[in-house]
Amino acid sequence: MISTLLVANRGEIACRIFRTCRALGIATVAVYSDADADALHVREADTAVRLPGAAPADTYLRGDLVVRAARTAGADAVHPGYGFLSENAGFARAVQDAGLVWVGPPVKAIEMMASKTRAKELMAAAGVPLLAPVDPAQATAGDLPLLLKAAAGGGGRGMRVVRELGALPGEMAAATAEAASAFGDGEVFAEPYVERGRHVEVQIMADAHGTVWALGTRDCSLQRRHQKVIEEAPAPGLDDALRTRLHDAATAAARAVGYRGAGTVEFLLAADGRPYFLEMNTRLQVEHPVTEAVFGLDLVALQLSVAEGEPLPTTPPTPHGHAVEARLYAEDPALDWQPQTGALLTLDVPDEPGLRLDTGYTDGDTIGIHYDPMLAKVIAHAPSRAQAVRLLARALERTRIHGPVTNRELLVRSLRHPDFTGARPDTGFYDRHLDALTRTPGDNADRHLAALAAAAAHAARHPDAVGTSRFGGWRNLPSQPQIRRYRSEPDGAEHEIAYRTTRSGAIDTPGARILTATPGHVTVETDDGVTHHFRLATHHDRVHVDGATGTHTFTALPRFTDPTERTEPGSLLAPMPGTVVRLADGLAPGTTVRAGQPLIWLEAMKMEHRILAPASGTLTALHAAPGLQVEVGALLAVVQDAQEEPTP
Repeated sequence: MISTLLVANRGEIACRIFRTCRALGIATVAVYSDADADALHVREADTAVRLPGAAPADTYLRGDLVVRAARTAGADAVHPGYGFLSENAGFARAVQDAGLVWVGPPVKAIEMMASKTRAKELMAAAGVPLLAPVDPAQATAGDLPLLLKAAAGGGGRGMRVVRELGALPGEMAAATAEAASAFGDGEVFAEPYVERGRHVEVQIMADAHGTVWALGTRDCSLQRRHQKVIEEAPAPGLDDALRTRLHDAATAAARAVGYRGAGTVEFLLAADGRPYFLEMNTRLQVEHPVTEAVFGLDLVALQLSVAEGEPLPTTPPTPHGHAVEARLYAEDPALDWQPQTGALLTLDVPDEPGLRLDTGYTDGDTIGIHYDPMLAKVIAHAPSRAQAVRLLARALERTRIHGPVTNRELLVRSLRHPDFTGARPDTGFYDRHLDALTRTPGDNADRHLAALAAAAAHAARHPDAVGTSRFGGWRNLPSQPQIRRYRSEPDGAEHEIAYRTTRSGAIDTPGARILTATPGHVTVETDDGVTHHFRLATHHDRVHVDGATGTHTFTALPRFTDPTERTEPGSLLAPMPGTVVRLADGLAPGTTVRAGQPLIWLEAMKMEHRILAPASGTLTALHAAPGLQVEVGALLAVVQDAQEEPTP
C-alpha cells in the first residue's frame, strides 16, 4: 500500500493528483523550482522539496534530484504526471532502483514506445494500420504534403508541414534543431500529411493480471501548433464498426508491449474514415478528465491501485453522456499564439452541475516565462454532445479572468462554430478559421457598453473630480458632457465615452443611460429597453468589466495622445521574455530581407516563436544572437523599408 506519494511535476496535474490522494488517505510531496516557490501545487501538498533553479533542465527534468527529494521526504512512491520525465525510461528505472513504487507503465514498455519509428514497427507487427513512412532524401512532389515529426518527442515540438519540395531541406534542419533542443534527440522522420484528418485516441487502462480496458474514444482534433485545445469523449460521428476497430487496435498495442497502468493510443482518422496509428503515450493524458466524466472513473485512483498490484474488474463501467474539455491558456491567438505573463488577478469559473475545473492557479498567482502557459482545464459533462458543448461555451463566457490576455474568447467562438457543432472537427480547423475567430467586430456594441460602464464606475469612484449627483459622480452640466477615452485589450481599439447628466439626475449617453453606478457594479439600460449588468474591478491602470458576454479589459487614456508614445518604424521588438534560439541563415546588418520573412526565433514558455520582417528592405541593425535572453520589448533588430529615404 502506498502511504506517501511524490508527484514529479507541477501546476494543474500535480494539484489534480493531490486531490485523489487526499480522497484515498495518501500523504503528498511536491517538488518545486525557485520560480514555483509560491505555486498552488506547493501550497496544496503536505510536504514540498525545493529543486534549486528555474529552468526545467535544472529542476523538473533532473531525475536524480527528484529521486533524492522522494527519499528525503519519506515518499514510498512517485507519480510522474504528464510532460517532463513522464515518458523517460531512465527516470522510471531510477525510481524503482531507489526502492520506490513507480506509478506508471513498465520500463520496457516505455522504452519500446519511446521512439515513434520503433513504435510503428511494433504496431505493424501487431496488425495496427500505419501511414507509410517517406524517406525525405527520396521524396518527390507526389509525396507532398509531408509531416515532419520528432521521433523522441511530442506536444508539437519538432513538427513541420511541408507543402513545397524546395522547402523540405530547410524544414528538416529546423525540425531537427528543435527536436534536439527539446528532447536531446534530433531524429526526425517524415510521413504523409493527411489533410482535414481527425485526431482520435483510445484511453487504455491495464493491470498486471492480464486485463486491458479500452475506455472509449476521444476526439482531440482542434489543435494549435499541433497541440490540443479542445477535446471530447466519445469522439463524435464514428460508427460502431470503426469504434470497435479502434478499440481492438489500441488493445493490441497495449498487449504487444506488456502494458500496465494508464496510457493512450493515438490515431489519425482520414477523411475517408480510415484510421492510422500515430503513437502511444505511456502516461496519463492532459485530456483524461473527459474519459473520467463519461465512465464515472478516477483514472489517477486506478493508476495507484494498479501500481499497488490490485486487479481491475473484468469489464469497465458503462459510459454515459458526453464530455468536452477546453484548455484555457494565457496566450494571444491573434498574435501567433504568443504566451502571456504577469499576475493572474482573478480566475473565477462558474460552479454549476456538470462542470469541473482543473487548475494550478488561483487569484494572485503569477504566470511566469518558464513553463507551459495553460491556466486551467474546464470540463463539461451532459447527456448529449450538444448539451455539453452549450454548457461549456456558456461557462467559459461567464468566467471572470483578470490579468494577462487569454484564449477564452477563441474557445467560446470555437465551441459555437458550425464546423465544430456539426460533429466533424478536424485538425485544419484553425488553419481555416483563426482569422475570423480572432477578428474584433467593427461595431462591437457589447464592448462599447462595457466601456460606458467603466466610465460610470470611474465617476462613482472619483466624485470630487466631476461634481456629485444621486449617482455619486456625474457633473450636472447638460451643456458640458464628460469625456473619457479607453483602449481595449488585446486588440488596442479606442473607445470614447461622452455622457451628461439630465435635469432629472439620470445619466444619458447616445443609445443608453446609467441606472445605477458604484465602483464595483454598474447597470445600463439601452434605448431598446434592455438592461445590462456589469461587475467591475480596477487593478492599477486597468479596469476589468465582466458582463453577460464575457470580460472586457480597458486602459484609461489621456484626453490627448502623447506624441512621444511611438515606436521607431521597422523596429523588431521581443513580444515576450525569452531566449533567442537561432537567426535566419546569413542574417547580418546590410542583409536584404522581404516582408514576412522569419528573421529571429525566440523560445518562451515551451514554444518557439518567429519574429518576422515587418517590410521588405535592409536590415540596418541586429542586436539578437543565439543564446541571448531578452525581456519583453527588447530591441532585436531594425529593418529599413525599401521605400524609405536613408537616414542622413
